[in-house]
Amino acid sequence: MSVLIGEAELHQQLLARNEEFRKLAAEHQSYDRQLELLSHRHHLSDEERMQEITLKKKKLLLKDQMYSMVQKYRKEMKTEIRP
Repeated sequence: MSVLIGEAELHQQLLARNEEFRKLAAEHQSYDRQLELLSHRHHLSDEERMQEITLKKKKLLLKDQMYSMVQKYRKEMKTEIRP
């Protein structure tokens, strides 16, 4: 019998158990906060626009890394469950 665990629960388990995942998540949140601050400005300078683009790319890269870790963790869990 297979037990399906949702993405959110796997994410929480990794936050609790994996230091690298916690660091990635903290960095992702930091970029998110910086982007939120930029989004409240009425006009962005060219430098701020470049900063916004860079932050979005970095945030996406972190999200991809975190997703890969979640998928790897899911596979490891399935392997452990099998008899």
